[in-house]
Amino acid sequence: MNKTNRIAALVVFAALFSLGTGQVSAQTQLAGVDVDAQGILKVKQFDPRLANQRLIEARNHADTGVMQTSKLRKVSLNRLEAAIAKQIEADGTIPEDMKALAGLTSLEYVFFYPDTKDIVVAGPAEGFVADPTDRLVGIQSGKPTVLLEDLVTALRAYAPGAKPTSLISVSIDPTTEGLQRMQRFLASVHGRVQPSDAERLAMGLKDNLGLQTVTIKGIPNSTHFARVLVEADYRMKLVGIGLERLPVRLQSYVDRANPNVIASNAMERWYFQPNYDAISVSEDGLAMRINERGVELVGANERVADGRRMQIAGKVNRASQTFCKDFTTAYPEIAKKVRIYAELAQLIDVAVAAAYIQEQDFYGQADWSMPVLLDETMVPVETYTAPEQVETAVNAVWRGNTLMTPLGGGVNVQPRQALKAEHVSKDTDGRVVKTRSQAGPTGLTEGQWWWD
Repeated sequence: MNKTNRIAALVVFAALFSLGTGQVSAQTQLAGVDVDAQGILKVKQFDPRLANQRLIEARNHADTGVMQTSKLRKVSLNRLEAAIAKQIEADGTIPEDMKALAGLTSLEYVFFYPDTKDIVVAGPAEGFVADPTDRLVGIQSGKPTVLLEDLVTALRAYAPGAKPTSLISVSIDPTTEGLQRMQRFLASVHGRVQPSDAERLAMGLKDNLGLQTVTIKGIPNSTHFARVLVEADYRMKLVGIGLERLPVRLQSYVDRANPNVIASNAMERWYFQPNYDAISVSEDGLAMRINERGVELVGANERVADGRRMQIAGKVNRASQTFCKDFTTAYPEIAKKVRIYAELAQLIDVAVAAAYIQEQDFYGQADWSMPVLLDETMVPVETYTAPEQVETAVNAVWRGNTLMTPLGGGVNVQPRQALKAEHVSKDTDGRVVKTRSQAGPTGLTEGQWWWD
């Protein structure tokens, strides 16, 4: 056997997406996703200089009204709905300040005011501008703006008088047929390979796995909310296999993995889930605060047999475990620098807030059935091409002596878990109640739906 044949066999890392060619650097590229007419999801890149130019221009007009910075801005959902209905009746449109929820960059509080029957969400706010991906972001911090369409999507999942949604999730998975083809392909190339085989094996794996299936539960798959969940999962896996670099110190799974201890039919599945221990509630239940929460990345080992995925009992992949732990620890810093992860954390809070409003029956107490926000013809949120499939992206690295294959996973959010007694702390020092009592909805002018 010659020296070339004795070197390490090809290690192929496969995620469930198509990235195009090369790597994406989060430090130099602004990225989003696009979905074509067939529902195939792909990364789309933008020149960050355009975003900076828009921010500079917007900051020059950020000194009045809704464009001012506020440490705590309150938005009455009932009054907002009335204002939307009036605006639609007048000219058929929803103004941008309503679409941006008066510039909220975080949803930290939910309040109910029995005297005025206002259901209120509140948080920090600032002026906003559309970036090159057409997402609204704060002009001071660059944080994503909480969107009306995302809040409406969550409110509909926990609508007045409806059965509560138990799970909001996305999962991106290979098909049974794809896994069977992959196993046959791996068997056909079993044995020692040469560096010159790298491209052939990588493309063979991609072609045999084929398109992966996107499954979304709990919300319509054609919403912006759903697209954020898919993109966050999408981009995280690219980071894991070394096809996207983050602007923070974080080793990818590729950098850590020891192929000598991983079976050739092993799969690493990674999931985002919330840290549910982050809720403070007043004694009377009229005020709730979502404390600064973490988003956790967790892993699960599986193996593939006959095209089916099965849990590997008692097995721990140290490289995967450490990657998940470090990603979780770094998540707050990652979210500051890569917008999609900030959006994911934001939407978890939005879902928890919607679940709390329903669980406390603020709808019934306010005598509010949300007729306009529930009406898709009046406030459309199902406006995106639904992501149904993604292609396999492959990263090939020479190391060890095992051919390693694909990754799966998703995002799993159960908002009502955050409201269970074991996860909720009582507002014993009265801070949440004090915040609610400051600047209530009394004395507002006709048509006013937000205030500081």
